[in-house]
Amino acid sequence: MSAPERDVVASEIAGEQRHVDLVYRELVKAGVRVELIHAEGLARGTTERAGTGEPREEEMTGLFERDALVFAATKRRATLQNQHEGLVFGRLDLGAESPEREVRYIGRLGVRDDEYEPLVIDWRAPAAAPFYRATPVQPHNVIRRRVLRCRGVAVVGVEDDLMVTDAPDDIVVVGDGALLAALTRSRGARMRDIVATIQQHQDEAIRAPARGITEITGGPGTGKTVVALHRAAYLLYADRRRFAAGGVLVVGPSAGYTAYIERVLPSLGEDSVTLRSLGDVVGGMTATRLDTPAVAAIKGSLRMRGVLTRLARQPIPDGPTTLRCFVSGQAIRLEARELNRARTAVLRKHHRNTGYEAATVALAEAAWAQVGGPELNRAEFFTKFEDSRDVEAFVSAWWRPLDAREALRWLTDDTVAAAASGGELSAQEIAALSESMRLAESDGSWSVADVPLIDDLAEKLGPMVTSRPAEREFYEIEELDEEAQRNMVATKIDRSGDRRETSTGGTDRGTAYERVSRDPLRRLMTGSITPADEFAHVLVDEAQDLSPMQWRMLARRGRWASWTVVGDNAQASWGDLAESAVAREEAFGRSPRRAFHMDTNYRNAREIFEVAEAMIRQHVPDADIPNAVRETGHHPSDRTVPVADWDQTLRATIDEALDQVQGAVAIITPQRWLADAERVAGETSADKGGARVVVVDPLGSKGLEYDATIVLDPDEIVVQAPGGARALYVVLTRAAHRMAVLRPA
Repeated sequence: MSAPERDVVASEIAGEQRHVDLVYRELVKAGVRVELIHAEGLARGTTERAGTGEPREEEMTGLFERDALVFAATKRRATLQNQHEGLVFGRLDLGAESPEREVRYIGRLGVRDDEYEPLVIDWRAPAAAPFYRATPVQPHNVIRRRVLRCRGVAVVGVEDDLMVTDAPDDIVVVGDGALLAALTRSRGARMRDIVATIQQHQDEAIRAPARGITEITGGPGTGKTVVALHRAAYLLYADRRRFAAGGVLVVGPSAGYTAYIERVLPSLGEDSVTLRSLGDVVGGMTATRLDTPAVAAIKGSLRMRGVLTRLARQPIPDGPTTLRCFVSGQAIRLEARELNRARTAVLRKHHRNTGYEAATVALAEAAWAQVGGPELNRAEFFTKFEDSRDVEAFVSAWWRPLDAREALRWLTDDTVAAAASGGELSAQEIAALSESMRLAESDGSWSVADVPLIDDLAEKLGPMVTSRPAEREFYEIEELDEEAQRNMVATKIDRSGDRRETSTGGTDRGTAYERVSRDPLRRLMTGSITPADEFAHVLVDEAQDLSPMQWRMLARRGRWASWTVVGDNAQASWGDLAESAVAREEAFGRSPRRAFHMDTNYRNAREIFEVAEAMIRQHVPDADIPNAVRETGHHPSDRTVPVADWDQTLRATIDEALDQVQGAVAIITPQRWLADAERVAGETSADKGGARVVVVDPLGSKGLEYDATIVLDPDEIVVQAPGGARALYVVLTRAAHRMAVLRPA
């Protein structure tokens, strides 16, 4: 760039900086106003009758106003804080189709000056639509569209798109185009929202009608995820009453992925979205451990519906098998056959956890059938039966409330698993399923594939009923008081009901948290599973990876919802796409559909994507291949390395990548090389940029992007990772600028 050109750019940046400074000054004023409203709200809640009786009606009104004002002020304060970074990102110069000129600045939320004139227009407002929809073919009255790049409150660059054939004399055009300029920026630890560079076809998907199912498809790097997230923010803006009240659920493939995108929606002014990975969709659970592909395929299959239905109807393995009692002078003995018949009858009409009373009645019927006669009064017999302490004790054990996680653990028993399979699983599959449950018990953690099974069981069993804790006898309370008074022993009762006694020279069994953390079985059962929340809108990213059972889990949360679904079958890690499609269609029902296809790869340099394209076409000939629009002139390296030189070569490759790019460098490795990669990456010093180096597995890289990637042992990735070649396709499309491949000799 010549000196005169640099001066022009500097002048344009300075002009934009003056406007941005004005916006931030108004933002400070807005913050002051928020604090005043907050203070006023607190003042409204005072009463002169504290401790002397009920407040007067006008004081009750003041309390209501206080809550409303404080809530509104707190929410506005959070909004202002979230929008501070990069508040203004765009400018429109209008007048291509009208004699009057107008300038509109576009940003993450609307800001007005003291005269209520707009300084920034919210990007979701109709007045901001031309920023996304304008093209040279359809300019929508736009002369110039400018993207402002900011670092903090400082404008560091501008890029222009001209929408008319010739620029007016007073319009300066800077840069080669906003979109490609944005694509050359470094990828950091979190995704940068590219709201300022969304193109027309992307904007159409964002602003599509809310009702029904909106499907967004396209190959790697086409911006599907960002479009979907902006759609969620737009729906909240366009119909806040519906979607803020009903809720929006955004589901991603992994915890790493959700952490990567978690700031996108808040930065757009939305913090009312529920963001979950597949491992924590079910309230009260968080799972990150992955099963082997073979076991995950069993657990994700629709065959598990029948397995879980039969499992939910099984008797409790350690429960009583015979009822013996005396009622009205009659000896009653109900064996397993009668008990099974009663249980089956109850479960025809009741969920297990809500059928306690019905179970008692069913046992009474069985007992009456055994001993009833003309000498007994049926109604009196039933009353005495239900009042019997022996019967109560039996039913409390035989039909106790059942946690879905406990029921799933029954599958550790091969015999129980075989009975529940009902012939739908092979002997090898039953053994693998039982072994995976035993692994969960020994490890103390559920797998991601277990979560939808627990959710399915929870629905079949019904809401968990917690029995009322038994009241302590009066003499126990007196003993506790005496101990406290003597100050000899401090007795505490934790949530689990265990006592912990500490005294001089005594033993300390640890806190409740410490006991749970040491006990794998307690870790599995800690907390409570909450009922499925229902949402007004469900957004599913990487939808091609969902198993049928995961689709059923999401369907329970979107029974009355509209959906946005993002995916690309060529990147699928779930093997049976036809079976998954069945569950997916069941989740969607008869809702109207609309589809949007993204066909331009903005992420990968053409040289990188050509390698990925050549590989996937060999395995998936009909893969949806986007058009990579950016070139760097640097082709990926592909080296075969002797194992003896592996560490040295990897270290040199890391150093080379850090020199080539300014952002994140990812080492994507199968399990075989994971420990070596983490060790070598950890040895990279901070002054060489070691903080920018991350190590991820193939599945963990899904949905993420980096400035540079180092792919280790691609052949092993194909063998090990779910999806095989499709998983490698994902790995080979994570790099924006540079990629190196290392293969063991």
